[in-house]
Amino acid sequence: MSTHFDQPAQQGAAAGWGPPPSAPPPAPETAEPRRPLVSRVWRGRPEDPRWARPALLGLLALTLATYLYGLSASGYANSFYSAAVQAGGKSWKAFFFGSLDAGNAITVDKPSAFMWPMELSVRIFGLNSWAVLTPQVLMGVGTVAVVYAAVRRRFSPAAGLVAGAVLALTPVAALMFRFNNPDALLALLMSLACYFVVRAVEDGRTRWLVWAGVAIGFAFLAKTLQAFLILPPLAVVYAVCGPVRLRKRLAQLALATVALVVAGGWWVAVVELWPASSRPYIGGSQNNSFLELTFGYNGLGRISGDETGSVGGRGGSGQWGETGWDRMFGSEIGSQISWLIPAALILLAAGLWATRRLRRTSVTRASFLVWGGSLLMTMVVFSYMAGIFHQYYTVALAPYVAAVTGMGAGLLWERRRETWASITLAAAVVAAAAWGYVLLDRTPDYLPWLRWLVLVGGLAAAFGLVFAGRISRRLALGAAAAGLVAALAGPAAYTLSTVDSAHTGSIPTAGPAGASTMGFGGGRPGGGDGGGMPGGLGGGMPGRGQQGQPNGNGNPPGQGQGFPGGGMPGRNGDTQGQGQAPQNGNGFPGGGAMGEGGRTGAGGLLNGAQVGSAARKLLEKDAGDYTWVAAAIGSQNSASYQLATGDPVMAIGGFNGTDPSPTLARFKEYVAAGKIHYFIAGGGMDGGMGGDGSGSASKISSWVQANFKKVTVGSATFYDLTRSG
Repeated sequence: MSTHFDQPAQQGAAAGWGPPPSAPPPAPETAEPRRPLVSRVWRGRPEDPRWARPALLGLLALTLATYLYGLSASGYANSFYSAAVQAGGKSWKAFFFGSLDAGNAITVDKPSAFMWPMELSVRIFGLNSWAVLTPQVLMGVGTVAVVYAAVRRRFSPAAGLVAGAVLALTPVAALMFRFNNPDALLALLMSLACYFVVRAVEDGRTRWLVWAGVAIGFAFLAKTLQAFLILPPLAVVYAVCGPVRLRKRLAQLALATVALVVAGGWWVAVVELWPASSRPYIGGSQNNSFLELTFGYNGLGRISGDETGSVGGRGGSGQWGETGWDRMFGSEIGSQISWLIPAALILLAAGLWATRRLRRTSVTRASFLVWGGSLLMTMVVFSYMAGIFHQYYTVALAPYVAAVTGMGAGLLWERRRETWASITLAAAVVAAAAWGYVLLDRTPDYLPWLRWLVLVGGLAAAFGLVFAGRISRRLALGAAAAGLVAALAGPAAYTLSTVDSAHTGSIPTAGPAGASTMGFGGGRPGGGDGGGMPGGLGGGMPGRGQQGQPNGNGNPPGQGQGFPGGGMPGRNGDTQGQGQAPQNGNGFPGGGAMGEGGRTGAGGLLNGAQVGSAARKLLEKDAGDYTWVAAAIGSQNSASYQLATGDPVMAIGGFNGTDPSPTLARFKEYVAAGKIHYFIAGGGMDGGMGGDGSGSASKISSWVQANFKKVTVGSATFYDLTRSG
């Protein structure tokens, strides 16, 4: 059996997908002189076909242009994290700890590393949507480049281009590489970790494993324990396939573990050892401990559903969507990520079968095991986790699906003269086309002709691929190109719809309207039938923000609430947005409540408030005399006012309003010291959605209402903490 796939791609692959057997390196005396930098960048590796590097640069340029298109329409995207980025752009202490405000009252509910690139960008370019979101776009382009490099190195430039294109055109990737959540950095670092492990299998050098440990360690500082999902397959693959003695392999893995602990643990150690009285409260925790946050709310609680302080309280059956082996393919999630998963699984099985007789150290087989193992491990965990789960989490799967697809297609194309390989390649195209038809059929009003084009084109291409080893090369390439177009047409259309829409709030989704039916806890987006908050609370989950006119908070179009149809709840602001959704008298579509006691609907918890010009002017007056111009229950509520005014706003109770920070006693101390000017009525869960009114936020709200002067500005309600009621 030929084993040339275990050699790096060489010159001679110019006419095809697969690399020919490697040629011996030239003698030193005949080596070519070093080429100019521009020539090296444009031409690439000497052994690559001449079209390879220009094609890669074109792919990266198109990815960059696509992801940058209309970027500012999303405004500050997730205002929760944008407010923290704003704070980190002003205060180095907030930068380090991940504080939500420059006064350092409380942190976001994640480590701070994922915000550092955005915060540095804001320090350089000022606070605006481009400065916040462009670093995320660059991470997306970088992830495409890493996946290309990984596949190209062991297979061919064409296979690498296929992998890169699959990743760039995955709808959830186009969403999250244009959004300011932690997932963009996580996907980049996980891709790097896989690349480094394959390099370690290739030459046995310890440095590659150390770099993999560093990548996973920093990924932990982006999204905590999710970074560890791929550790088992990576460690097992190197322990079995590494090209050095077993004792050395184990020693190398031990060093990689040390690198991981150092890269991810130094920040944790500083935070845990820092006196709690002189650092911000750890948001999302109940005991002001990052370790508790890591292993509870952000860790094992996500698996079991037992998440103290989460939205809707502790988990329940179906609260975050139905779990099971088919979760990634259901109507809630399928259109985000699953377009090529069936094909990728077929290609993964084919790759492992084709390499079953190769030596233990086969890099080709190790590549399938690393990327395929990461795909399967992450899919299984996502499919069965009972805790908080959102559609956009699946962006973590995108690099693995892309790499497996490119590698499998490249390997089978090279062996297309073998009947089993051509039939399997055709089967993968059929799977992609058929599943693409199913996904497109879930939105029958969206480009209704496309699903038939995908199905018929895919079947025709598959028929040609069955005979790819027996027909002319030109016809075979035509069939392969047609199959690729059929496989990518559906996700490409959804990707273009994604980049053509604004996305705001806490739970964005990709694709056209109606592509994902999962509301907050399984309800339909924007429904007024109790399908929003778990347990039927609130008025439905906001879907995707829409492009429209500038709104009352002075941000670009799309920086409103992100409710379907562009409607914006009229909570604590004096200006309504465009395309307002039907109201029920309290400013929330379909349900929920808001009042002076801090009760609110799901929209406010997840998407913040709309801040009118009069409310902004009120808070900006004498702002320099206070540490916090205001305090509000819930981080999205406070973030909206902070972004509108540019001044620190304290988030009472953290994201949900359920964190015990500050206590009533501590809040009274702040007020007595003249550190807070206003209290903003409404927001959060405590005492409202899912809260019992016994938490700190509810006690603070009641104390404020009983003791301080109420100030009404338009529809917004404030309490002046410097004037008795």
